[in-house]
Amino acid sequence: MSERVAKVGFIGLGRMGKPMASNILAAGYALTVYDLRQAAVSELTRLGAKAATSPYNVAEAAEIVELAVVDDAQVEDVLTGEGGVFAGTRPGTIIAIHSTVLPETVRRLAELGARIGVQVIDAPVSGGETGAREKSLSYMVGGDVAVLERCRELFSTSASQIFHMGGLGSGAVAKVIVQVVTCINMLAAHEAECVAEKTGLNFTALQQVLRSSSAQSFVVDNWLDRFKLAGDPMEIRRRRTEVFQKSLAPALEIAARLGLSLAGTALAERLLPRIMGIEESP
Repeated sequence: MSERVAKVGFIGLGRMGKPMASNILAAGYALTVYDLRQAAVSELTRLGAKAATSPYNVAEAAEIVELAVVDDAQVEDVLTGEGGVFAGTRPGTIIAIHSTVLPETVRRLAELGARIGVQVIDAPVSGGETGAREKSLSYMVGGDVAVLERCRELFSTSASQIFHMGGLGSGAVAKVIVQVVTCINMLAAHEAECVAEKTGLNFTALQQVLRSSSAQSFVVDNWLDRFKLAGDPMEIRRRRTEVFQKSLAPALEIAARLGLSLAGTALAERLLPRIMGIEESP
C-alpha cells in the first residue's frame, strides 16, 4: 500500500474547489492553496490552510497538486505559464486535473509533465457544490491505476464514488458526456416548469409524479433546490450559466472533430441563459 500523502496543493477555490479544499483540511492534510480571489484564499487560511502567492509556490509545497479551475486555457496557464506548477514541481509529484477539459489537453500536459518526472491524471467530478459539501461527489479518473491509488484516500475526502475510466483523457471524456446529459436534462426541466406554470399546475407536485415515472432524472428531482435556485442573485445565475456553457464547449468540439451532430447539446448550450432564468422565454 502506498504511503499516505501528507502535503497537498489546491488551485481554484470557486464553487466546487472551495468545499473540496475544505474537506481536505478537515481530513487532516497539510494544505497549500492558491486563487486569484483573495477572499476565497482568506477563508481557507482561517480554516488552517497555507496561502501561496503563485501556482509555483503551491507546487513547491505539495506532493499532489489538485486543479479546479474553469477550462482548458486556465489549466494550461496554471501548469505551464510563468510562475506555473511545472516550474515548481519535483520529480514524483502528481497533478490531478478536476476541470472539465478536452482529453487532448490532458494528454499533452501529461507528456510535458513526464519530461520532468511529474505524473498527470484527469479526475473531473460530478455532483455540484452540494455534492462537494456533502462529500458525495463522483470522480471519473483517467490515467495510471497506480497513480489513482496514490490519490484515492485524498479524493475520498470529497467522493462517495471513484471510477477508473481507463487511460489518460478517459475521465475527461466521461465528464463531457455527463455534462451533455445534465444540460439536456436541464432543458427538459425548464420546459416542464414552463408548461406547469402556464397551465396552473403545481411544479412541486409535478416533480413527485416525474420522480415516480419514466421521466425521472436527478436534474428534475433537484431543479429548484440545486440547479435553478429561485433566491440566487442574478449575478450568481449568470456565473453558473457561464460555467455550464463552458462545460459544453469540449463536447461540441469533440463532436465536430468526430463528424458527429450533437443537436440537443448545441440547443441546450444556446438556450442556457433562458433555462437559468437570465433571459425571459418568448
